[in-house]
Parts: sequence; C-alpha cells; structure tokens
Amino acid sequence: MIELPESNTLARQINETLAGKTVTSVVAAASPHKFAWYHGDPADYANRLIGSEILSARGLGMFVEISLTEAMLLLSDGVNLRLHPAAGPIPKKHQLLLELDNGSLFSTSLSMYGGVYCWEADVEFDYSYYNVAKEKPSPLTEAFDQAYFEALLSPDAVQKLSLKAALATEQRIPGLGNGSLQDILWQANLHPKRKTNTLSDEELPALFTSLKQTLDDMTRMGGRSTEKNLFGQPGGYPVVMCAAYNGRPCPKCGTIIHKEAFMGGSIYTCRSCQPL
Repeated sequence: MIELPESNTLARQINETLAGKTVTSVVAAASPHKFAWYHGDPADYANRLIGSEILSARGLGMFVEISLTEAMLLLSDGVNLRLHPAAGPIPKKHQLLLELDNGSLFSTSLSMYGGVYCWEADVEFDYSYYNVAKEKPSPLTEAFDQAYFEALLSPDAVQKLSLKAALATEQRIPGLGNGSLQDILWQANLHPKRKTNTLSDEELPALFTSLKQTLDDMTRMGGRSTEKNLFGQPGGYPVVMCAAYNGRPCPKCGTIIHKEAFMGGSIYTCRSCQPL
C-alpha cells in the first residue's frame, strides 16, 4: 500500500525516469476490478493523455500526483505503479497502461482497491482526501513541527483514542498508515493500544521525534521493504514490525515479536519494549 515513504519515492523515480517523455498510446480499465475507481469515464483517458508530455510528479500523502502538459494523473494507495522497459513484456492485468515515446510502458494495477484518476490540466479536481493531502503539512517538512504535532493530538476526542486510531485514521497525518506507524511506535517504545491521553511529558516529544525520524529514514531509503518501487524492487528500509518478523526476536531486546488483531487489522509489538 502506498504510504508517505512510497508516494515520495515513486514520485522521485518518476521525475528521474519519465519526466520529458510523451504519451503515445493509452489503455484504460482493461482489467475489470470491482474496487477500481476512476474520474469520469476511463474510455476518455486516451483523449486526455495521448500527446501529453510528463512534466513532474510529487508525493502527497497516500497519493502520487503526475502533472502532464494537457492532463493530471492521481494514483492512490492500493495502486501498484510499474515502469516496463521497451524490451520487456507487457503486464497481463492493468487498470491503466501508458506507452511512451521511448517505447517504455508505465502501468498501474490494483491488489485490493485503489483510484486511478485523470482529468484535464486546466480543470479543478475536487476530492476531499486529495485536498487534505495538499493542504496539510507533510511530516517530511519543517512545517510539521512539534507544536503542530501536539496540536493535532490535543482535542478531547483525539485524546480518548488509541495511538493507532489517533495517528493512522481520519487523515490527521495524510500518508501515515498502519504499516509505517508500527515501526514508529516500536522505536518510541509505545504500544498501538495506548490511549493518547496517557502519554507522559517525556513520551509525547519522543513520539514526535520517532515519527519524524522514522518517516525520513523510510523515504530516504526508498520506501519500506514490505512495498515495491517503480521498478518492482522492495524498498530499502528494513521494516521490523511486520508479518515477516512475527515470532522472531525483537532486534532491541530479544523478546519475541507478537501479532494480534486490532481495529480491523493487525498490529505487531514487542511486549518488553512496548508495554501496555
């Protein structure tokens, strides 16, 4: 799933490899998917995209936004983005397939759900999650400072929530999902089930520092090892609190990593480092 480290990594790779390329052909919605979302009729995507040059891309929370001369593309979490060389095989299933003027192919496909949105460059696309991702400061920027972070957690309604609910839901921090949060909380020695209002004066700044540093590390290292980049390769950040580590010793203390269900998903914790 695309979270903040992956959206920024994918955008960087698109800027490095696809900027300046022109779209020569488009296939949209070739593989029907119940949970594939489009903006308007995907049959119109060819008219919007063919002849457009890719200008730039940027990561916005859980989105990758691609600007072209005549159109905009927005790809959400749940979408797999891949670049295929001219000599490589065409992927069998895809929700959007672009051929570029150098012969390479750019594809998007879904695992579970996701949005592939395309609209004319001079038209406003009003989508609440996208708007929030554009408006709120990213944890990767200086604007996301400790004062801003503490203000996010200060409302009474948020104080009553678990840390997982407070930090990884409602787009309070766009692009921060359960996957990235697991290592952030482990590094801060905090359990995902801890209530936000139980944080001490020492734990709150430690959580802020862990959030900023861990997301920066994940992004700098090309995304998480549990996700793949534009070239189909795993990210370079070695995730600890994930399925691969379930039942293995905690790297910090040796206690066995424990998996349990919480809030409709899974959490991974070290019961020694993250007491509840």
